[in-house]
Amino acid sequence: MAFGRLERTKGSEPMYDINVTPMVDVMLVLVVIFILTAPLLASSIRLDLPKTEGAKPGDPPTFVTVAVDKSGQAFFNDKPVSQPELSVALQQAKLDNPDTEVQLRADQGVPYGRVVEVMGEAQKAGLNRIGFVAEAPAAAQPPGTAPAPAAGTTR
Repeated sequence: MAFGRLERTKGSEPMYDINVTPMVDVMLVLVVIFILTAPLLASSIRLDLPKTEGAKPGDPPTFVTVAVDKSGQAFFNDKPVSQPELSVALQQAKLDNPDTEVQLRADQGVPYGRVVEVMGEAQKAGLNRIGFVAEAPAAAQPPGTAPAPAAGTTR
């Protein structure tokens, strides 16, 4: 240090960059507002729909069940049928209600070709709505244990 002189340190220079933190805060608030109000804007059309007897939302769709067991035997509504009987039964179901759905249940061991034959009979009869019925997988069980019986069944 010299006599009579004080050392001066240079102070911090002014910052010329834009402070983006307040801008980001405002943008996040706007995003939250838009997220909350968007569903309200989408359903803003209020309609007073006419009342009619023909529009009943609780009408369940009509369906028939076709099952194929491991041996390839077809069942129409749980009754065993031959291939020609199945074709006639499906055509009758189409005549009764053109919107009838076929719920197809097939054993895992059934060859794919047999399932396709049954689907072909349904389509030939004019029933194009076919649903495949499957079971949900059982909960994970340790190997070597028997699966639990389904509800309402006995061993």
